Amino acid sequence: MQIQVLKKNDFEISFIVRGITPGFANMLRRAMMVEVPTLAIEWVDFIKNDSALQDEILANRLGQIPLTFDKKAYNLIDECSCKGKGCSRCQVKLFLSKKGPCMVYSGDLKTRAKDVKPVFENIPIVELFENEELEFEAIAQLGFGKEHAKWQASVVGYKNCKIATIIPKDKDYEKYLNLCKRNHVFKVDEKIIITGIEDCPLCQKYKEISKGDEVKVENENIFVFNVESVCGLKVEEVVIEAIEQLKNRLNEFIRQVKKIK
Repeated sequence: MQIQVLKKNDFEISFIVRGITPGFANMLRRAMMVEVPTLAIEWVDFIKNDSALQDEILANRLGQIPLTFDKKAYNLIDECSCKGKGCSRCQVKLFLSKKGPCMVYSGDLKTRAKDVKPVFENIPIVELFENEELEFEAIAQLGFGKEHAKWQASVVGYKNCKIATIIPKDKDYEKYLNLCKRNHVFKVDEKIIITGIEDCPLCQKYKEISKGDEVKVENENIFVFNVESVCGLKVEEVVIEAIEQLKNRLNEFIRQVKKIK
């Protein structure tokens, strides 16, 4: 197996994995989406709600707001030393109090936990008109995307495809980078990697401009992953944590198999 990163920032990463099967690729995709614990609002106690939306609708919206958190600072509630009662090690309290007329945004959520805040402060929650008030307290806790979509860690797409790796003889990388604007052409170190040579007519034009350049086309067990974090973790943390979760589950499977006599 070989992994090659094409591009990366705090929220998105694209990489190539060589030497895996479609089954393994799908397992990795699912792990990055639903096996990584993230923080989301689970309980809401409405003190006052004069808005046009029912409590249940607002609670659902609040649950979808991604929250930043320190993954080392919090436990899953089922694994916490408080035995599920709820404490500062497994739950975070948030609160909000607003009076109209105004638009209530995710940035209006307040908490005493320094490491917890909405990832984006401009997510609209509800509009309050003249003399309308909204006040509530909420509790956020860790959970998995397989339990509810509000805990989904990332959006992941992958494809099994041919790729072209090119080393330009004249170091002219721009002629390839300008071929396609659909995020199919990448410059990695001193190489150009094109992932759309099968289904993108623009990428296929590399053949016309690659004379004299070193070109290698691969088409066996090549998977291109695109991962976008939709939680409070950086995308790199999501990928690493997903792999750790897979390792833990496989180790547990091995332990159970060894018990069979």
